[in-house]
Amino acid sequence: MAGTSRARVVHADDSQEERIAPATRIRTVLGPGSGCPHLTRRLVEIADGARYDGVTGPGGELWFVIRGSAELDAGRMRAGRIGQDTGVWLPAGVSFSVTAGPGGLELDAVRLPGGPAGAPGAGAAPAISRLASQPVQVTGDRRFRVLHGPGTGCSAATQFAGQIPPGRAPAHRHPYDEVVLILAGEGLAHVGGAAHPVRAGSYVYLPPGEPHCLENTGRAEMRVLGVFHPADSPASKEPTG
Repeated sequence: MAGTSRARVVHADDSQEERIAPATRIRTVLGPGSGCPHLTRRLVEIADGARYDGVTGPGGELWFVIRGSAELDAGRMRAGRIGQDTGVWLPAGVSFSVTAGPGGLELDAVRLPGGPAGAPGAGAAPAISRLASQPVQVTGDRRFRVLHGPGTGCSAATQFAGQIPPGRAPAHRHPYDEVVLILAGEGLAHVGGAAHPVRAGSYVYLPPGEPHCLENTGRAEMRVLGVFHPADSPASKEPTG
């Protein structure tokens, strides 16, 4: 990364794999050890019929199903069905069990920090949000849907999915940490004074105040999945000139 920028652009294939069971593997793509001090973003892959058990950390977790389906037991939620393009909010200290359906499961998991900004509040309940059920919001020529955030039971962070048409938007910055996953398409991430190629499976970390923009160099729409911490709106941005 050029200059003194703290932003990061990485790809899942370049991340170290941790196999916690024969049928489950996890790649920690972004986290404190890779220059992202507050959020940890992992790619979790579970084989057909396999089970993944765990407990969320002190700030809770935001999940998004990239591919496949599963049954989820988490806290007071029993046998919740999750499938492609589903977001899941798991508050702090929740025990969970995920059993992958036919074809397996691939999900993005963002672990939030604890403390005042990360604490979801006592008694918070897990929640499932399906992308197609959320209203479309517009900022400039870009569209997005918020899966989780304030007002939906998750006060700690915002999870959203966006669509970027071909072309490049003006550079801007946000007052919060942002981690972005490219779900589909190809282009360039303009951050830190450099243009970094991105494609499906690329991850971008943007610290508060970092000027940036994503350019879609393809012919089809680029699909992205973002998480902001602390919570805010994807439309909350400041032009950089």
